[in-house]
Amino acid sequence: MSGPIALGPDVGREDTLSLRLLKDRGVPHDGDDRTLVLRVPDTDATRPGEAGSRPGYDGAVDRLAADLADSIGPAVHPYEVAALLESQGLTAEVIRERYGHPDLFTLATVLYEKIPRTFPEPAAPATDPWRPDHVRCALRGVLFALPGLAYVLIGQVWDPNGGAYALVLAGLISWAWGQALSHRAYLRMATGRREAGRTLLLGAPMGAAVAVAAGVVLTGRGPMALFVAGQSLYLASAGVLLVLGQELVLLAALLPMVVGAAALPWWEPGTPLRIGLPLLSLVGAAAAAGRALRSTLTEQPAAGTGRPGLLRSLPYGLFGLAAGVLVMLEGRHHPYAVVMLSLSMGPAEWLLYRYRGMSAAALRATSTLPAFRRRSAGIITLCLLGYLLPILPATLIIGAEPGPVLLLATTLWTALLLQAFGVAWPPAAVCLAAACGAGALTFLHPSAVPVALVLSCGPAAVVLVICALSVLGRPSAHA
Repeated sequence: MSGPIALGPDVGREDTLSLRLLKDRGVPHDGDDRTLVLRVPDTDATRPGEAGSRPGYDGAVDRLAADLADSIGPAVHPYEVAALLESQGLTAEVIRERYGHPDLFTLATVLYEKIPRTFPEPAAPATDPWRPDHVRCALRGVLFALPGLAYVLIGQVWDPNGGAYALVLAGLISWAWGQALSHRAYLRMATGRREAGRTLLLGAPMGAAVAVAAGVVLTGRGPMALFVAGQSLYLASAGVLLVLGQELVLLAALLPMVVGAAALPWWEPGTPLRIGLPLLSLVGAAAAAGRALRSTLTEQPAAGTGRPGLLRSLPYGLFGLAAGVLVMLEGRHHPYAVVMLSLSMGPAEWLLYRYRGMSAAALRATSTLPAFRRRSAGIITLCLLGYLLPILPATLIIGAEPGPVLLLATTLWTALLLQAFGVAWPPAAVCLAAACGAGALTFLHPSAVPVALVLSCGPAAVVLVICALSVLGRPSAHA
């Protein structure tokens, strides 16, 4: 069936019945075809489109059209007008007696033809729903970098060289596990805060235990095993607090360690304080995480909700592992680059919010697909340049090569951008390939870390930017 069934009476009928007498083939005839026309008498029913054919009712119909013009204008079919009239409480008797039409559909057709089509733009929201929290974004960047002060304090007490690989392995596992767990917790947060808390309560200790076990395998028992355990416990606790929006609480827990590290240029705290201050921050972070989880468990559970599959969070964990490897390789060549990239995660998150807000504005400002694609490409370019421009002078200040750092930063930000729109597997696969390539080149030539990062992150950045331009250039991605 190629179209809707006509619901109005006499729709599509002609007022004449034509019987054409076909010419017999081969039979001579003179002149034109002969047509027999039988005219059917007109009835009282007003046909669609004949607005002026009902004397005495035109004024009432015009007034009705004027009253409902704003609602009829956006209609794309007379059936929408019929639904509107029905919602206004117009009965068949009122339509016949007041407006002179036999039924709802003929009156709706007349009104549809009287009112020109208008398609008003939706009103812009009073506030930008994607307006970033400036303080929170800046604070999160600081919180990503502050834990490095623990290595400054304890590094002179316990020589980390003997257990460096154990720390790195445990850190990579914690980072990957934390990314996957955070994604799953955010999914559960859509169901309820209690459900997210239960996910974190189960997943955070499990991730810390896996990281500690892996580190102990490399370092064995001893002081370094305790350091690995403390690092893993802190990363698990910090992940819980960040997911639950407790950034200020985490900052308060880190203050003892921050104060001790800040005083090092003028004061030697001694071994007890070098160990005690980071331990105090660790205990504070773990206690705050436990308290936050306990508060979530006191809320009412959500009814009738299923759990998302574990595989949905797998690509986020793989991306966390790949990003950790790439950052670790850069840190092996320039340790301060790790601090700089950690601090840049705050502006990176702020720019992700700004991109969402500007994309929503672009949807309202454009009316064609090519125009939106151009606008979206410009917004991506603007946000990416806004992220990279502060990093360039920072790399020069710390003495790092700009090329590897900028390509690594581009790879990380575009991957995070795609993940923010639910595109998880492409950035995970690309970053894993880059991490494997850079790791293999570094293993073969340990001194060629910058070249390895350029050769791996360069193609990865190009692929991810092209993917972002393609995926986010479709309006459906922003629905």
